[in-house]
Amino acid sequence: MPVTKVEGVRKDHKVFIYTLTTCGWCKRTKEMLKEAGIEYEYLDVDVLKAEERQKAIEDLRHRNAPIGFPVIIVDDSKVITGYDPAKIKEALGLS
Repeated sequence: MPVTKVEGVRKDHKVFIYTLTTCGWCKRTKEMLKEAGIEYEYLDVDVLKAEERQKAIEDLRHRNAPIGFPVIIVDDSKVITGYDPAKIKEALGLS
């Protein structure tokens, strides 16, 4: 799958985001992380081929995440659905 990595000076957490290219909240989440210097990876689900999209959806279901975007996964254990700056900052120790 075509995962994109965004370099950052803060690498103390593994951050992965499932996004859509058309989602304004996804763009805001990426901007917030970039401004904070957080390194992260993301996957634009809407541009995936059908088979890859199905794998992404299966991963979200496996994590008991609602199918809504963005979905932020911190350290493979914390799942945050939607643009929620307070929860994201708390999960990353930024609050």
